[in-house]
Amino acid sequence: MAAKIRKGDEVIVVTGKDKGRRGTVLQVFADDRVLVEGVNLAKKHIKPNPNAGEPGGIRDKAMPMDVSNVLVFNPKTKKGERVGFRAEEDGSKVRVFRNGDKVDI
Repeated sequence: MAAKIRKGDEVIVVTGKDKGRRGTVLQVFADDRVLVEGVNLAKKHIKPNPNAGEPGGIRDKAMPMDVSNVLVFNPKTKKGERVGFRAEEDGSKVRVFRNGDKVDI
């Protein structure tokens, strides 16, 4: 099965606390969640590890969000749009935006 949102896609968040923010998909999980760079950040408390030379403290960590909360960003229209599939003449399947433009990724 071909995924509508893939690793490396530029997406825009459409719901939640980060609505309107853009980022790149770092990972797609099997349970229909995506990890987006710089979006849906949570505070993570880290213990110091003297053996590895790591200081302790509080760091921001990107957390996964549901795939339904993001849309693929279309640079032509400067908006997030839904993605579908179209069969080409040579039999290959390509992702296209619902307005007919090909997804250039």
